[in-house]
Formats: sequence, C-alpha cells, structure tokens
Amino acid sequence: MNFVEELRWRGMLHDIMPETEEYLLKNKTTGYIGFDPTADSLHIGSLVPIILLMHFQKAGHNPIALVGGATGMVGDPSGKSDERNLLDEETLNKNVAGVKEQLARFLDFKSSSENSAEMVNNYDWMKEISLIEFVRDVGKHITVNYMMAKDSVKKRLDSDSQTGMSFTEFTYQLFQGYDFFHLFKEKNCMLQMGGSDQWGNILTGTELIRRKAQGKAYALTCKLITKADGSKFGKTAGGNVWLDANRTSPYKFYQYWLNSSDEDAEKYIKIFTFLDKETIDLLIAEHKEAPHLRILQKKIGEEVTIMTHGVDAFNNAIKASNILFGKSTTEDLKSLDEQTFIDVFDGVPQAEIERSIIENGLDIVASFSDTGFLKSNGEVRRALKENSISINKEKVKEDFVITTSDLIADKFVLLQRGKKTYYLLKLV
Repeated sequence: MNFVEELRWRGMLHDIMPETEEYLLKNKTTGYIGFDPTADSLHIGSLVPIILLMHFQKAGHNPIALVGGATGMVGDPSGKSDERNLLDEETLNKNVAGVKEQLARFLDFKSSSENSAEMVNNYDWMKEISLIEFVRDVGKHITVNYMMAKDSVKKRLDSDSQTGMSFTEFTYQLFQGYDFFHLFKEKNCMLQMGGSDQWGNILTGTELIRRKAQGKAYALTCKLITKADGSKFGKTAGGNVWLDANRTSPYKFYQYWLNSSDEDAEKYIKIFTFLDKETIDLLIAEHKEAPHLRILQKKIGEEVTIMTHGVDAFNNAIKASNILFGKSTTEDLKSLDEQTFIDVFDGVPQAEIERSIIENGLDIVASFSDTGFLKSNGEVRRALKENSISINKEKVKEDFVITTSDLIADKFVLLQRGKKTYYLLKLV
C-alpha cells in the first residue's frame, strides 16, 4: 500500500517534504503525531490525525502517538489569535490519561504486532532537562530569524491583538522540534505528521535533526477540515463534538454526521472512513440519484460511530433516531440511558412533578392538563376519544393511570398527542 497515494486520493494530503514518498515506499518507517491534552477527551477534529496514524499502520509502518504532557504546559500558538490558558499539573495529568485511553481504541498497541503502535509522553524526557541545558543544547541550533519566519509566529505578530506573543508561546516550536529530535535518536523515528497548521513546527524538528544530529528526517501534513457553509468543523450549537460518550452521546455523535451537507458528505466519506475508492465512488453515485435518502450521511455516521463507540452504541443511536422519526415502542424508550434520552428529546417542553405523585398514581387527564401540556380537562378527554393520546409511545384510554412502572431512566414520562407533539414529565 502506498501510504502517501492513499492520502492523496482521499483529499487528505496538504504538504510533503521532497523525497518523503519515495522513502516510505522503500522503508518500513516509524512516524509520529502529537496530541495536545487541552481536555480529558479528544474531539472529532482529532479524528483526522488519528485516522492518519491508522492509515500509516495499515500501510505497514510503526505509528507513535505522542501525548504532550510537557508541551501542553506551554501551549501551541499555531492557528490561535490569543494565548491559551496554561493548565496546572493535576489537570494536565488527568487530560493525558483520558487522551491515552481514547487513542488505544483506534490503534493496535499489541506488542505481538509486527508494526505495533506506541504511545509516549514528552514530559517523560523533558522533565529531566534544565533550562540551561535546553538553551545550550537546543536553542543554539535554531536562529531567531528562522523562528520568526514561521507563519504561526508571523500571524500573531502581525495581528491587531494587544497581547502580542509571549516568550512561552514563542518557544513552543523549539519544544516540538526537540520532541522530533528525541524520537529520531531514541526510536529511529524518521517522520512527523500533523495538520497543515503544524507545518512550521514540524520543519523546525527536521532542521534540528539536520543541524544537531547531521541526520535527515521527513514530514507531511494533512488538510485542515472545513465545512462548506463556512462554519467550524466539529462544532455544534452545544459546543465541541467529543469522542468521549459522556461528553457527546453516541446518538448526538451519529446525528452530527447525519446532518452533514451533501457537499461535505462527499468529502467526509473519503476522509473519515476506510472504504475503498470503488465503494466510495458507487456510494456517491447512488447518493446523487436520490439525495433525499441521505445515503452518504448514513454510511459515514455508521462507519465513524462504530469506529469510535462500537457496534452496540451505533445500534442504540439508530434506535434513538427512530424514536422521533420512525416507529418505536415503550421497550425502545426504556432501553435508552438517561443522557441519550435527554439528547433525543432536547428542546421538548417539560414539567417537573414530585415523585410522590407518580408513586400514588397520576390520572391520565391530570397528567395532560394540570402540567400545562393541554389547556383543559375537556381538551384531554376529546383527544382521548380521538385515540390520539400516548404515554411512552403507547396509546392509552381515559382510565389509564401513570405509575412508577412507566418511568424511563427512573425519572421521565413521555406524553404525546398525535404523531409529533411531545411533552416530558420529569420527577424531582
């Protein structure tokens, strides 16, 4: 498998150093990507470098995932208009542990594999280096002129920001460059990869290897993902789409991909799945014939949700989707965990009631009128005669009484009039 060509046809390749492709075709290579532990979970923007490492491993090479326990204390200025808040050590350690756990879902770290992945934390080697050593042994090899020429520096200095750029941020490219040098010396790591905004930092590493070790290393970057409408990829009204199911439920994760535009979906199917070119071309053709069926969006959602959360989570996401948009039963509702239930019915009007009221049995008419769902007892009774009242997706009669056996996730009851008008009772 030609790793670079694979990235090229998928539209992922952005910059590549001369001779890199030829070197990778002739040599089994160790390459790395760094991940900043700014939170205890990665988000879907991080899926691109993760998938880059997965392709690298599938091509027979050895991937290293570097978690920046040291560089996370400094803060990368690339693509930033202001300096990020620095994290304390306790928070950073928690974030590093969370990121490590997530990366293990995607890469094969089994030592028995011929090209097993490895995870490293740059704090392990940076913690031993004094400031004097670093300035003497690293700083002297990279000129200020060279560092000032980097886009990440120039953009910040040329911006209208009153804060300018701190010396802390300015040194970031030296830290990242030293990571590459260290892995080159200790792990025979010949390649660094990353997003296109990392190109300057990556080249600092190759330059440090050239000047300090008289060695030759290689580099490539992938394109930063943008959305066709100009909005930021991986963002929703609620914020980031996280890889942690506790932060973004598999249902909401799946819905993000399902809501992609047709233009974006044609791009995403190549970048975020491992389907071959023939299959993708066929899916794109089928989608264009019947775009209302959202064939591409559904396939992307399926592939990425299974890859990130597993088959069971994907099946539950489909089940949750069908609750609002298809046929479902009380059993389907009761199978949802609390967070998914809340996500599915996000924005649905609700009323809070005391648990004791449900424990004593709540009359069906009162449940609709006293809570404010319908205006009067008379309106509720008319709706009941029309057979348009449901509790937890099941039609009920006027003698129905809501009890604790009807609770979903031990605290919700779903009221419904007709097919699409919902109301939630939430126990307090």
